[in-house]
Amino acid sequence: MTLTQPDTRVADLLDIQRATHVYARGLDRFDPQEAVSAFTDDAVWDATAVGLERFEGRAAILGFFERDAAAIADQFHVITNHVVDLDDDGTTATGTNYVFSEGHTKSGASFKAIALNEDTYRRTPGGWRIATRRISALTPPELEGFDA
Repeated sequence: MTLTQPDTRVADLLDIQRATHVYARGLDRFDPQEAVSAFTDDAVWDATAVGLERFEGRAAILGFFERDAAAIADQFHVITNHVVDLDDDGTTATGTNYVFSEGHTKSGASFKAIALNEDTYRRTPGGWRIATRRISALTPPELEGFDA
């Protein structure tokens, strides 16, 4: 079967959404490898606007996800309101989505964040991946005692 241009566009949009959902599922399953698989090798993950850190490169991002998995007792991420714009070159895109996350650390602290993810995406041989993710608060985050 040959895909037409509109079919290819829909497939691209779904693959981009899948990358975002794989990221969240990996975090919620305490599977750092799955979470980081959603990113390009040179990705940037920047959550400084919500009181966390900025990481450059897949290895640094993986390190944070590993520390997160070790420190968190339970958590969930709900990702919604995807808006993705494919660039004319067919290899890059930009997009936004909302995330609601809540959970508890193993040390007993609670956390909650309602945030905006501002992303760039890149087509790779393995499919679309997140190249940059900038996380900013939509409501004041509750991160007191978050120790990942």
